[in-house]
Amino acid sequence: MRIALVHMRQAAIGGTELVLDTLAAHLAGLGHDVTIVCRSHESPPQARVKFAVLRGLAVGGAWRMWAFAADVERHVAGARYDLVVALGKTWTHDVIRTGGGSHATFIERARVFEGRGTTLKDLLALKIERRGFAPGNYKRVIANSRMVARDIGARYAVPERDIEVVYNGVDLERFHPREREHGRELRKSLGLGDEHLVFLFLGSGFRRKGLERALAAFRAVSAAKTNARLLVVGDDATRGLHERLARDLGLAASVQFLGKRRDAPACFAASDVHVLPTWYDSFGFTVLEALATGVPVITTDAAGAAELVDEGVHGSVLRGACTSDELSVAMLAWCDRERALAARPAARERAERHGFARTMAQMTRVLLEVAARRA
Repeated sequence: MRIALVHMRQAAIGGTELVLDTLAAHLAGLGHDVTIVCRSHESPPQARVKFAVLRGLAVGGAWRMWAFAADVERHVAGARYDLVVALGKTWTHDVIRTGGGSHATFIERARVFEGRGTTLKDLLALKIERRGFAPGNYKRVIANSRMVARDIGARYAVPERDIEVVYNGVDLERFHPREREHGRELRKSLGLGDEHLVFLFLGSGFRRKGLERALAAFRAVSAAKTNARLLVVGDDATRGLHERLARDLGLAASVQFLGKRRDAPACFAASDVHVLPTWYDSFGFTVLEALATGVPVITTDAAGAAELVDEGVHGSVLRGACTSDELSVAMLAWCDRERALAARPAARERAERHGFARTMAQMTRVLLEVAARRA
């Protein structure tokens, strides 16, 4: 088949970008003619994958997003694709994969948790989203969590029969408990020994992912457990503000900001517990990456990946609106070294059910079903 995978950006970083590359390579490997329709790209994920670059004239991020969606409509009308799969904000597709969840939900929660106003880009994104989910504009929706499936179904009256839940996958070879050796090396380079209890916060989007809440909670953890440490990996426009907050909380000696790194497996392996106290994450790749490395996770029910975490077995799941006090209680509970060690095999076992191979097989089945109906 001639398959178009549509997303504004093809790159080596980003959760949706990872799914885009993995799916493109998988479909091309099955013999399909795959084109990534985008505005910008890096290297193809597989030799046979092609690019269709749509770079309509537009000024500013909001209008670039709108222009791309309009360009996609014109491009698809003139092309002869057997199947069009959207992974971003467009309205011309057979299948929509909601990798970022509902933008309407994101705006509502941003207003509550950050006091964030609605921008022009938000208004245009909502208009694209409503059009994309309008009856007749799609044949199937792929949601990356049950949380997102329920939300999309209720918000846009998408019938349950038209929504397929396919969890994100993880590279089970890259994220593996054998990375512990590299983790020990990283700990040593950071002045951390076996006696330290290491929590890891990893990702960009510090505010949405709850770093401020994690720092406030860690103040109580650090006071109770003087051997506890928090590593913050990732870069963000608010990094300076969060570093200042850590100092103001008296955490300068127990919190290390490591910036953007390319050794995520070693970072997970260097930690005892991963912390993601997000107020909205349609999935949360780092949850699955931590589990695959054999690391228990503390997250919230506002992350779709929390559906893979059984309380007390693979970590803990708090309310999306949890307080820093509630988070500190959970973190202190996982300072029990024996408990954290006992969770490692179960964490890995849970992740092994969600490797890339299984995820790609599930997505391919959905795409082929839609293509058969369209034919």
